[in-house]
Amino acid sequence: MDKNTGHDMQAIVCHGPNDYRLERIGKPKAKPYELVIRIAACGICASDCKCHSGAALFWGGDNPWVKAPVVPGHEFFGYVVETGEGAEEHFDVVVGDKVIAEQIVPCNKCRFCKSGKYWMCEVHNIFGFQREVAEGGMAQYMRMPKTAIVHKIPDSVSLEDSALIEPMSCAIHAVNRGEIQLDDVLVIAGAGTLGLCMVQVARLKTPKKLVVIDMVDERLELARQLGADVVINPSREDAKAIIHGLTDNYGCDVYIETTGVPVGVTQGLDLIRKLGRFVEFSVFGTEITADWSIIGDRKELDVRGAHLGPYCYPVAIDLFARGLLTSKGIVTHDFALENWEEAFALADSVKSIKVLLKPGQ
Repeated sequence: MDKNTGHDMQAIVCHGPNDYRLERIGKPKAKPYELVIRIAACGICASDCKCHSGAALFWGGDNPWVKAPVVPGHEFFGYVVETGEGAEEHFDVVVGDKVIAEQIVPCNKCRFCKSGKYWMCEVHNIFGFQREVAEGGMAQYMRMPKTAIVHKIPDSVSLEDSALIEPMSCAIHAVNRGEIQLDDVLVIAGAGTLGLCMVQVARLKTPKKLVVIDMVDERLELARQLGADVVINPSREDAKAIIHGLTDNYGCDVYIETTGVPVGVTQGLDLIRKLGRFVEFSVFGTEITADWSIIGDRKELDVRGAHLGPYCYPVAIDLFARGLLTSKGIVTHDFALENWEEAFALADSVKSIKVLLKPGQ
C-alpha cells in the first residue's frame, strides 16, 4: 500500500523485547481537544535502546511499564496537520504550527498533578510506552491527547535543535536540581547526549570549574568545545587526584550522574565532598549496588533524583532560539524509518551520540 494514501502510515511498532517491527498502521485521527502532528524527527533515547534490549526496568514484574504493542519514541517534534473540535483554543495552536509535546501525558487528577508536580504523575503515561494514551513519535503521524502539554517552536529553531528540545529540557532540570553556585566545582559524569546538554546548561550557571568525565576522547573534546574547563578520561587518568587537585583535597561540590552504568554511581560517591550534592539522572538497565554508609555516616550527602524536564521546555526553546544552546556535534546521524534497525544499533554504541529518525511524509 502506498505510504501517502492518507488512510494509513508507516511506523515502528514495539511488540516486546527485541521484537520491533516496521509496519503499516492506521493514521491517527484527532478527537475533540486533540491534535495530530506530522513527525519531522524523533530521537532515539538511551532508554529506547534499553527497552528494545529487554531491560527489567521496562519489562519486569507483574505489571510491566511498557504496554505493547506500542509505537515507541518520546523525543519528537512535528507540525500540526489536524485539530479536533476545541483543540486550537485548548492548545493555542493552528494547523501548520511547529510544536513539541512534553514526554509525559499527566492525568491531571492525582495528588502530584493537582499540586503542580505533574512530572511525577501517579498514572505516569509517557509517549511511546503506553499505547492506551498515545503512541510515540517513531511514525509518520502522532496524536496529542487532551492532557498533553504542548509548546510551539519558533521557525528559526533548526530541525536538529528542535529534535534536541526534549533531552535539553531534561538536562536543564537536572542541572537545576544541583543548585549550582558560582564557587562550585561541578562534575558531570557521562558525555553522551544528556551529559553534553548538561555541559551547555551548566556553563550558563558559571560554576568555578566545570569538569566532565567520559571514556570516549571524541566526546570529551566536544564537551570542552561546549564549555567544560577540565575533561577526564578515567581509563588513563586518575579522576580523584585531578578533582582533589582542583578542590584542596575536599572533592567536588556537585556531582551529576548521567553515565547509565554502575561505576558512574560509585565513582561519584568517591569524588564528592562531604555535604555535597549528588544528582542522579541515569536510567539503568539493572539495579546498582553501592555503600550507602558513604551517603549517611561518612559524608551526609544530599542525594537528589532528576526525572524528565518539568517547566523546562519553554526555557530550552528560548535558549535555542537565542543561540545559547546548540545541537551541533551532538546530533550525529539521521535515518529514514525503513532503516530503523541500523539506527538503533548505532544509537546503542559509542560510534554516535544522538541518532534521529526522520519519518518523512
